[in-house]
Amino acid sequence: MDTVFSNFDLVLSAFRLTVELLLVSGVLSLVLGTLLGAARVGPIPVLAKAGALYVTLFRNTPLLVVFVFAAFALPKLEVRLPFFAMACTALTVYTSAFVCEAVRSGINAVPLGQAEAARAIGLTFGQTMRAVIMPQAMRSVVPPLASVIMALAKNTSVAAAFGLAEATFRMRFFTNRNADDRALIFLTFAVGYIIIVELLSVGALSLERRWKVAR
Repeated sequence: MDTVFSNFDLVLSAFRLTVELLLVSGVLSLVLGTLLGAARVGPIPVLAKAGALYVTLFRNTPLLVVFVFAAFALPKLEVRLPFFAMACTALTVYTSAFVCEAVRSGINAVPLGQAEAARAIGLTFGQTMRAVIMPQAMRSVVPPLASVIMALAKNTSVAAAFGLAEATFRMRFFTNRNADDRALIFLTFAVGYIIIVELLSVGALSLERRWKVAR
């Protein structure tokens, strides 16, 4: 453990970068995934089919392949991003497909009569989604969305393969130089990931309970 404690600033820096990746990618994924979910149930066939194609493509593509495309294919298309932005882009594009399906399931769980009543009083599709459907749908999608964000927290580790010094990258750095302490180093970083995931779990549970009371 001397290796970890004597370099604890590097450990904290690595987990800070992991949390930054999680926060930026998580927020962007929630926004993009919600828009895709609304498009999939919307009245415009082209947008619905485009959303379905997006979900089919990225849900069935390994995250590593998405990273490889972002790291090597985008520069060939004259799109050059810093490593952090590249990683956030790959994580967002991938995670949004899962957010979309969670949101779509929540929207479909809202009784059809709610949308019909909203249309009967003259609300547009956008107004109906914003004021009637989404507030009810989001209550039911907290558990699946929490699972998606927890998976995202662990998926940030893929960024280590592309030069970002987040937690997994730093763990590999320590184990390569201290083979005898490998088990303890693994355990230390595993605890760090567990803490992040448990904080997300507690936050999601608290939100779910509060919204249940509000019903």
